[in-house]
Amino acid sequence: MTTARAVPIVFVHGTRFSAGQWSVQLTALRDEFPVVAVDLPGHGALSARPWSLSGATEVIARAVDSLDCGPALVVGHSLGGYASLEFARCHPERLRGLVLAGASASTRGAWAAPYRWVAGLVPRVPADRLARWNDRLLRRLYPPEVVEATIRSGYAFHTVPAAWGEVLGRFDAGAMGSVKAPVLILNGEKDTVFRSGEADFARAHPRARVELVPRAGHLANFDAPDAFTDAVRRFARQLSAVG
Repeated sequence: MTTARAVPIVFVHGTRFSAGQWSVQLTALRDEFPVVAVDLPGHGALSARPWSLSGATEVIARAVDSLDCGPALVVGHSLGGYASLEFARCHPERLRGLVLAGASASTRGAWAAPYRWVAGLVPRVPADRLARWNDRLLRRLYPPEVVEATIRSGYAFHTVPAAWGEVLGRFDAGAMGSVKAPVLILNGEKDTVFRSGEADFARAHPRARVELVPRAGHLANFDAPDAFTDAVRRFARQLSAVG
């Protein structure tokens, strides 16, 4: 049962996914915390809505307000992590804490080049083929209880060029200067690409720390759902304790 002091938690999904990415975390945490997961513009239930970073921040803001418990802990993965950084800049009064998962790499400079190439390539492959590939991959790698909600919600391949086109070139460790709340940088131990800047991101914020999910990759909440959830739970409890 949630308590009056429990910090509300908003989960923000990564590239091509939807709120279904967080089904395991929502189930595990909802008895202790008010929780919700969002669909970003162009994804899930908002598939027909054009992507924009400003629109993403407003989706997160409305989710925080919907819980009606004051400022929230926002947990953002990959694309959702960068959208959460923008939310922190635009709506600091709504943020109690931030978890950046797989989103502590600079999106500027040479690092961005291969991702621009991939974002440009995606529209050239039929979406139904990409969906079948993703379904097979997820079912091969993970148990049904971890990924079936994601598979049922479908994929937003049509949004990838616009989403990463706006994120690439925009974020580096300097973005942490706009975050006024405590930050947990939560990365999969094997996610060498998206944790490449974690030390710089942590140094750029006086109340940031890094925690690694052992043996997990970029999809850490799929690779090690219990460990990922436990890390979020501990951080949320710390925020709740300080009020």
